Amino acid sequence: MRCVELDGKTSPEVYSEDEGLAAEGGDKGTRRARVSGIDRALQVIDHLYETGSPAGVYAIAKAVKAPLSTVYVIVDDLVEKNMLTRQADGSIWLGARLYHYGLAYARSLDFMSIATHEMHDLCRQAGETVQVCGRDGDYMLVLAMADGPSHFQVASRVGTRVPLNWTASGRLLAGHLPQEERIELFKRCARSSPTGRAEIDPGTLSEAAGKAFEARLSIQAGESDYAVACIASPICDRDGQCVATISIVLPEQKAFSDENHYTAQVRSSAEQIEKLMGWRNR
Repeated sequence: MRCVELDGKTSPEVYSEDEGLAAEGGDKGTRRARVSGIDRALQVIDHLYETGSPAGVYAIAKAVKAPLSTVYVIVDDLVEKNMLTRQADGSIWLGARLYHYGLAYARSLDFMSIATHEMHDLCRQAGETVQVCGRDGDYMLVLAMADGPSHFQVASRVGTRVPLNWTASGRLLAGHLPQEERIELFKRCARSSPTGRAEIDPGTLSEAAGKAFEARLSIQAGESDYAVACIASPICDRDGQCVATISIVLPEQKAFSDENHYTAQVRSSAEQIEKLMGWRNR
């Protein structure tokens, strides 16, 4: 390990144990890739983000395949800069500075500004919790959320990631893909849900996703959480791809007592977002 000057401070330029320049006497053409300190820092942050829970330094080092001493140096540096935080038990988690960066980035996006405004309008109209969700690889990610006025509690909060096959939104986010791509996607990502009610057959999921996308409506109940229903509609860009969804999350029994009322509202909100973004003329 050697040090480099970054922003007036000395930070480690890190090499993993199996990286760096070839030893003297080795093949002259053999030069292994170098992993910089920034790359290692991103590996640590990405690991915490992807697992969704705090972890010890040893577990992080093992997961990212980096020397323990290297990860200790990086973690200490990131904790000092408030990019990571060290909890009471010594485990490491994402720091407040990352949250502030995320807020600044969200404010710069026209889409999130428009979608969030419409989300709050729908929350007031429906009197229920409303979420805006997007796709993060094989997962559905809650991007924004407005809590309804009732005491009904929703387990999935902003930042929650769940397999695509668990939710109404997850199916819509894959619905615009060609059938073969949908099947391959669900073969890879479909998982059993805590309630055991989520569909896991790739063919069935692909068909359901395609039909839901065409209908601009997807409904699921009790698949990811007991007694919880979700009514979602796709938000499609000018190319017709589902870039996000807007959904009403409410008690299962309540959803089916006045289904048409909620479906009309959520469809209208999705269309309004598309209109404001200039995507309805595609």
